[in-house]
Parts: sequence; C-alpha cells; structure tokens
Amino acid sequence: MRAHSLRLVVALAAAGTLGLAGCGSGGSGSNTATVGTSGVQVEIANTINYGSVGTTADIDCADGKSLTIGGSNNTLTVTGTCANVNIGGADNKITFDKINDGLSVVGLNNTVSYAQGDPKVNDTGSGNSIRKG
Repeated sequence: MRAHSLRLVVALAAAGTLGLAGCGSGGSGSNTATVGTSGVQVEIANTINYGSVGTTADIDCADGKSLTIGGSNNTLTVTGTCANVNIGGADNKITFDKINDGLSVVGLNNTVSYAQGDPKVNDTGSGNSIRKG
C-alpha cells in the first residue's frame, strides 16, 4: 500500500505541475503548488489536491473550495468550508470544520469527521468511519 500511496503523491505533483505549466497570466483562477515535509498540495482553480504519507498537516478550504485527498497514515485537520471532498488512500484520520455538498470516501480504514454541514456521503471503500459531530 505504501508504494501505491507514494505513486499517488507523485501523480498529484505531476498533475499539478502540468496544469500550472499550461496556465498563462491571463487565466481566470489561481493555481499554486506546494511540496514540503507535510505533503504535496496542488491547487488548480477552486480545487485543492493533497497527497502525502505519514504526515500531520493543516489544510484550509477557505470558503467553498473543493478538496481531494490521497495517501495513507495521515492526520489532517481541514479548516474552513469545503464544497466537495474526495478521499482515497488508507488509514487516514481527517477532521473537517464544514463540508457543504458532497463527501466521497473510496479508500480503506479512514476515519473522517465533520463538525458542520449536510453533505451527500458516498462511502464505496471498506472499513471507513464517517461521522458528523
């Protein structure tokens, strides 16, 4: 599983780099990429793509960004209001302030909680714990 997660992190970084390379100064959205000890975070338009293995990190959805998370054995705290959230990977512990529209979990043994919101939840993974509160 670790090799798969590392490939996901590399894929997220590559996708973000390719996406950023094609953006000119006249683009309509902001695009950023951050690679560090707390993982890879690529933001394209209004979607944050985060991938890492074995890290503890804070992510800010601000006011309505969407978020895609990949990787394993991470402890993530997500502040702000996320529009849509997609979670892959395994054994992540993720806490959200608020999710408005949708929450999709396709990974294994993830623990996901959110304090506010009423998202449509789609759990197609195995062994995931998803709760509001």
